[in-house]
Amino acid sequence: MLTLALESSAKAASAAVFEGDKMLAFAIQNAGMTHSRTLLPMAEGLVKGLDKTMTDIGLVAVSHGPGSFTGLRIGLAEAKGLCWALQIPAVGVSTLEAMAWGGPVLDGQMLCCCMDARRGQVYNALFTVEGGEPVRLTPDRAISIPELESELVARQEPWILLGDGAELCYNTIDRSQVSLFIAPEPLRLQNARGVGMAARGKETVTADGLLPVYLRLSQAERARLAKLEQ
Repeated sequence: MLTLALESSAKAASAAVFEGDKMLAFAIQNAGMTHSRTLLPMAEGLVKGLDKTMTDIGLVAVSHGPGSFTGLRIGLAEAKGLCWALQIPAVGVSTLEAMAWGGPVLDGQMLCCCMDARRGQVYNALFTVEGGEPVRLTPDRAISIPELESELVARQEPWILLGDGAELCYNTIDRSQVSLFIAPEPLRLQNARGVGMAARGKETVTADGLLPVYLRLSQAERARLAKLEQ
């Protein structure tokens, strides 16, 4: 059975095809084009290149958040469409957990996964690596950079920064207080390889059960609530 993994939570979009634990194919597009134009053709190209058809896909794994509201909706919509059409299950995966799986997974490594959430915050989760697998230290959360800095300093460990918020954190956090390193770009950005790895062993859902995890309200929802409170 083949697993198709999709990632569209930020500027880059990517797809990967797995057979069991083995990744057979991977593609990424990071030119800022609309994911609705690139994600599905990318996935179909990978499957065709393996001399397979979409009917050979038995599971769709997709990052369900946190991340760009629009990007997540595109990825989830395409995953749902495939699952409905092929009558197959899905797995929703934390973007931050997938990021940890796609990073430098070396024993003893401390991983700080972060996405720029705007408004002085990052979407963040911390992981350590044990037995070649990321192990959670925190839940996914939207956190201010000063709060994150205080936590990293308190833990007294060197941290590898992953995600599209890595440079923001590296340039903002006081590096005289904590050792920070930015992962190389091929390992830094969230990608479908990490989604496929993180999906292993997770409970599957139907297309209807595949839901986004935003962590906080959208700008439109915040504006609506503020208007109602006036």
